[in-house]
Amino acid sequence: MTTRIWISAAAAAAALTLAGCAAGPNQQLGTGVGALGGAVVGNAIGGNTASTVGGAAIGGLIGNQVGRNADERNYYRQQQQQPYYYPYNGPRY
Repeated sequence: MTTRIWISAAAAAAALTLAGCAAGPNQQLGTGVGALGGAVVGNAIGGNTASTVGGAAIGGLIGNQVGRNADERNYYRQQQQQPYYYPYNGPRY
């Protein structure tokens, strides 16, 4: 019983620690989801606290980079969209 509580606490602490380092919205989401998924996979593979924390760290890093890539892609797409210019819609002097 106490082992499960410690594992949950360690996974939550790792997720919150890694989520604090993220910048964009997709990067934050990716870090949190990756850390939680990594903690679950690490616990399933190793079955101890060290593997859970290690899985959370690795999953958080992978999720962080995936989210960062999505944020950069969205930023560059937004920068490439330029407003349309209609030359005859302005005032005529």
